[in-house]
Amino acid sequence: MKTVYSLALSATLISTAFAASGSLANPARQYTWQHENVLGTSFEIKLTAASEAAARQGEAAALEEIDRQAKILSAYDPASEFSRWTRTRNQAVKVSPELLEVLGLFDQWRSRTNGALDASAEAIGRVWKTAGAAGRVPTSAELDAAMEAVKRTHWSLDRAAGTATHLSDTPLALNSFAKSYIMGHAADAALAAGGVTAVVLNIGGDLVIRGARAEPVDLADPINDSENTVPIAHLLVRDRAVATSGNYRRGVQIGDRFYSHIVDPRTGQPVDHVISSTVIAADPSTAGALATAFSVLTVDESRRLAATLPGVEYLLIERNGHQVASAGWTHFEAPQSRLGAAFAAKPAPAPAPAPQAAGAAWDPTMELTIHLELARLDGMRARRPYVAAWIEDKDKFPLKTLALWFDKTRWLPELRAWNRDERMRAMAEGSDITASVASATRPPGKYTLKWDGKDNAGKPVKPGKYTVCIEVTREHGSYQVYRQEMDFTGKPAQITLAPNQEVAEAALEYAKKGH
Repeated sequence: MKTVYSLALSATLISTAFAASGSLANPARQYTWQHENVLGTSFEIKLTAASEAAARQGEAAALEEIDRQAKILSAYDPASEFSRWTRTRNQAVKVSPELLEVLGLFDQWRSRTNGALDASAEAIGRVWKTAGAAGRVPTSAELDAAMEAVKRTHWSLDRAAGTATHLSDTPLALNSFAKSYIMGHAADAALAAGGVTAVVLNIGGDLVIRGARAEPVDLADPINDSENTVPIAHLLVRDRAVATSGNYRRGVQIGDRFYSHIVDPRTGQPVDHVISSTVIAADPSTAGALATAFSVLTVDESRRLAATLPGVEYLLIERNGHQVASAGWTHFEAPQSRLGAAFAAKPAPAPAPAPQAAGAAWDPTMELTIHLELARLDGMRARRPYVAAWIEDKDKFPLKTLALWFDKTRWLPELRAWNRDERMRAMAEGSDITASVASATRPPGKYTLKWDGKDNAGKPVKPGKYTVCIEVTREHGSYQVYRQEMDFTGKPAQITLAPNQEVAEAALEYAKKGH
């Protein structure tokens, strides 16, 4: 995720903050907004529009379509059409075209993947969640029962009559590609709103890119997936969907082992041989389905399946870090994101070096991790607040900016503590493009930042005491600032910060890298 300034401030650190542009010549026509808690994760929409009013209409149309489709397909809303249908049994029920289509797609993908993608994998997932909550792995009997339930026939469809008959009592969830399916319809709705010529939807790390726009996309590193980690790939994508599945953000910890939330319905076991699967395809449902399936199938099985599907490209990251790419993947690769190109054209001025005391160098095996969870407002979706995070020395000199999230440069003054310093502001001037980030789905509002002990010029600082600063403010909302001094001399430490109106949880962890 990290194409950088000359000051090493990364694209992802700015993280979808700027009014992102597909054209350097006319950035005023580009509009970006972020929300939390949309389809259970984070949401970003970028629109190329004739006016802000037209862009807002496009945003409203996309969100309205997402809400409409969620009321049909959600497995987590007991009032959704899908949930109501699962409470019927052996009865042909007239269903919406959307539910009929998605159930049919699940039938197709279950067959194409030889059972690796299955809506009834929910039964196995629940067994692992229940056992994990009790601090144990499931018993053989529990897994055998779940796998027997998976093998049943769960529904039959009559497309001519528009009916679906629910046949089993096996738990079902329309995961895998339902989100991508909804995103495709939402992007279409935004484009149809009038005055919108291009749209980029990013929901939890999956993207749909439509219209007159080529979007720079940074692919998150599954081994080190903090917001400000260097990406493993830079892409340039137009009129495609990009979906990523991986085991690195969700799962259960049992003892000293982490178990992925992705399970193989054929074995009942969580899978971790492929830790990240990214698929590019014209159809969002295809991209979403294959991203999940390729996390379950062997690499050879994935390669053979992809060969039967024209226009599908992929990048798989195996457990040992080895990358496996399709032959056409390189057609989407870029030497750097367009954000990086923009900064190369107008480099930010380097700050004067901070004075440093003599002493040993920063321990390169240690790093600071900032865990940040933004508060949910009444449990509903809400626009993401503006956030800045940085490191200061004892003289309050800003050594390193770790995050800067905002949607328009005019809101920078709202980040009063960060904005007070000319060196800080200089890093945001003239910046109106940022790459979208493709990644495994994150829980809503949960973010991780890391500091490796280097300043904005990329030079290691001396060990000692520094202040971690986190500033969070919301338009027409509250203003919150953390300033926490911490000792960085090689001794591990953890500090929990008090929650507030904008931050549900915040913690600082200084420890060995990759611990």
